[in-house]
Amino acid sequence: MNIDEMDANHSWHPFTQMQEYLEKPRIQIDRGLGSWLWDTNGKKYMDASASIWTNVHGHNHPELNKAITDQLNKVAHSTMLGVTHPLASKLSQKLTQLSPPALTRCFFSDNGSNAVEIALKMSFQYWQLKGKNEKVEVLGLEDAYHGDTFGTMSVGDCGDFHKRFQPWFFSSNKIPRPTCDELSGVETNIQLDLSLNALETKLSKDHEKIACFIMEPSVQGSAGMQLHPKSYLKKASQLCKKYKVHLIVDEVFVGFGRLGSLLISTKEEIQPDFICCAKGLTAGYIPLAATLTTEKIFSTFLGKFSEFKTLFHGHTFTGNPLGCAVALKSIELLENKIHTTELNGSIQCFAKHFMKFKDQVSFCSKHARQRGMVAAVDLHPPFKAEEKFPLDLRFGSQVCLEARKHNLLLRPLGDSLLIVPPLCITKDEISELFSNLVLSINKTLSQLKQ
Repeated sequence: MNIDEMDANHSWHPFTQMQEYLEKPRIQIDRGLGSWLWDTNGKKYMDASASIWTNVHGHNHPELNKAITDQLNKVAHSTMLGVTHPLASKLSQKLTQLSPPALTRCFFSDNGSNAVEIALKMSFQYWQLKGKNEKVEVLGLEDAYHGDTFGTMSVGDCGDFHKRFQPWFFSSNKIPRPTCDELSGVETNIQLDLSLNALETKLSKDHEKIACFIMEPSVQGSAGMQLHPKSYLKKASQLCKKYKVHLIVDEVFVGFGRLGSLLISTKEEIQPDFICCAKGLTAGYIPLAATLTTEKIFSTFLGKFSEFKTLFHGHTFTGNPLGCAVALKSIELLENKIHTTELNGSIQCFAKHFMKFKDQVSFCSKHARQRGMVAAVDLHPPFKAEEKFPLDLRFGSQVCLEARKHNLLLRPLGDSLLIVPPLCITKDEISELFSNLVLSINKTLSQLKQ
């Protein structure tokens, strides 16, 4: 039995209609270097989705590899249940130093969903310990995605992804998300007031029942890279403070360089009650996540064991030493990229080539947007901007399958192309990415006409 047969007979892939998957050619990734991946047949692909938005410094980076192997020669894993290890202590301190000043405590887990679940549980338990048992509701944004566990599905708004599980969700409410477009750093079509007014109306009316407001700052990734006006986060933070409702900032996608800074909350000079980190935290190497919170919240959980104030939550691989090692080294490398303006230069190059790309495909696309090293464009039938491709045509998927022939690995969201390369991508590679993407779109369209 060959590898493809093993996959076909036994695997079940995430977010994948397996009938469709099994009918198409499959790729088995064998190795990587920089922005590139190679399959088991030796074919080369640019990792244009950064291995689902995680890769920062490229694959097989020598300093990240060394950080892991050095730690591997000591110990691969040691629990944090009642003990610790030096790298967890160092990473806890480093993450709190990178965060807004009030966030002094760090709780490790192993993925973004868990980081959010932990923030929710901390918020709920905090209000219980303060005698505010009525504060049990969560407020979030329309089109939000915070993960696929039941708590994160409850506070998200992902339509068909999650709606069949709604009978098991806990209470949460959604307000309209703010909207804007951006290209090369220029915001247009800003819609801010509808969301802020809805937020204040809800908080003023129900703040005694609301435990927390949760949001993805700046870019709602799984909504299709939908952008927020840059002033929204600070104004929303001010409203949460005014009405004494916790603010949970889900930086799982946008943190660690994706938008040019290490953390959006710090850049925007806000003081949230929780920050959730994952994805780029370990540069796409090893699962590790962190939930950051304040000393005020932490101290509320202190007491005698018999008081049962303890946060009874944990994960087997919490604070895994290998993950901590690579995270510390990745942050060091990122700080240097930001300090030397190398990352900013890459983002400017990415923005310039995306502007050219959007013009080249304007006859079959709309709503192009780009911020940092993130871009997206929505595809539609040529010269029919108000129409959509039939759902089962899977046009976006067809474009991405064609792109594989031109050395690009991408994953669409419906008929939206999401372009999220590793931050290490070079200027020549950026040019190659967009040139081959134009070619892939045109080839796919020409095949439809045949």
